[in-house]
Parts: sequence; structure tokens; C-alpha cells
Amino acid sequence: MNKIREAVLKYAVYNASQFNGKAQPGSVIGRIFAEFPEAKTNARDVTLLVNEIVSEVNSWSHERQLETVKQWPELFEQKKEAVEKKHLPPLQNVDAFPMVKVRFAPNPDGPLHLGSAESIIFSDEYAKMYGGHFILRFEDTSAEVKPPIPEMYDWIDEDLRWLGVKVDERYFQSDRLPVYYKYAEELLASGAAYVCTCDHDEYRGLYMAKKACRCRDLPPEEHLARWEMMLDGTYK
Repeated sequence: MNKIREAVLKYAVYNASQFNGKAQPGSVIGRIFAEFPEAKTNARDVTLLVNEIVSEVNSWSHERQLETVKQWPELFEQKKEAVEKKHLPPLQNVDAFPMVKVRFAPNPDGPLHLGSAESIIFSDEYAKMYGGHFILRFEDTSAEVKPPIPEMYDWIDEDLRWLGVKVDERYFQSDRLPVYYKYAEELLASGAAYVCTCDHDEYRGLYMAKKACRCRDLPPEEHLARWEMMLDGTYK
């Protein structure tokens, strides 16, 4: 019990020194049970002891509390470690690229939320860490599913400024469809992509069986022809 008494005095003095001379019994009890878990079986007596010592420490002058707490310098070392600034882990293979570029790609169909802010801050911190670029790309090409709300473009810009983010590059997907089509055609021509016309249920069955559909093995010319039918409206 002597060790617990000494610990109670230590934490009571420390707590009082941090909070204008008034230690809080609850904070001290929490520290005691963390350091001496076995004391929980005698919680009533420990609580009485804490209340007694906290009352005594609170009767001291603040100068005496500050002077007494100096005999436990490890308490301040622990606090220093607790507030030590954390750093993001470094990105891998950074040297293989001329610049680190990060992007945030919101759909402008509503205001941002806390989950968005988390993604934004992580990306922005990495851009700052490596002197890179933060890219804002509005994903506004699914008008049938998530129709864009015009004022959301400005709202999102305003939120990024409020978060302290500097946007280095800004893109609107709806303005870049010719770019996407160009690369889609290159992928099809090289055999790296294909257009599937399988029935939905048939394709799902193949997918679940981990089998490729028959469309995959058709020549690039056939897929380019199908691509044209996607664009001219032949395929609904």
C-alpha cells in the first residue's frame, strides 16, 4: 500500500500543477488503476486514499505544488513524448518519378464531408512533403446517376481553401472526354482492353466461376468496331 500511496501523491501533485492548483480525484484514480491493476479489487479503499491525498495537495499553495512535482521529472518526459509530432510514412519509389502528384476527385453532386477532408489532408501533406502538385479533378461525367450541382464546384473550391490546400492543377472530367476516348481506343487497338456484349447473367456466371468471357479473345479490330457502335448509338 505504501507504493500506491507514493504514486497517489505523485499523480495528485502533478495533476494539481497542471490545472491551476486543483487536482481531480478521478484523474488520479485512473492513473493508479492503470499502474496497479490489482488495486481494482480494493477500489473502495483506494478511492478513499486518493480523496484524502488530493484534498491535502489541493490545500497547498501552487508554488509548493510546482516545487514538489520537480522530484518526478519523468512525468514531464512522458508528456513530451505524448505530444511529439507525428510524421507521415515516406512514399515508396519516389525517386523513380520526376514529381509527386496527388489528386482529390470529388463528384460535385453535394458538399464535402469529414471523410473527404481526411483524404484531402493526407494528399496535401504528401504534396507538401515532396514539393509536388495537388490535383483537383471533378468527376462530373455520370449525370444520369449523380447529376452535378453547379454551385458545388465553387463550394468545393472554397472548402479546399479553408483547409489550407493549394490546388496546382484543376480538371473537369466532362471537358476531357476526347482525351479519355483517345486512350480507350489505343487500349483496344493494342489488345489491352475489350468490349463485352455478353448477357448480364451469363457474364456474372463466368465471373463467379473465374472464367473469361468469349469476347475477350476476339481480335482488336472487332473491339474497335464495337467501340464505334458504343459511340454512334447502335448499342443502347
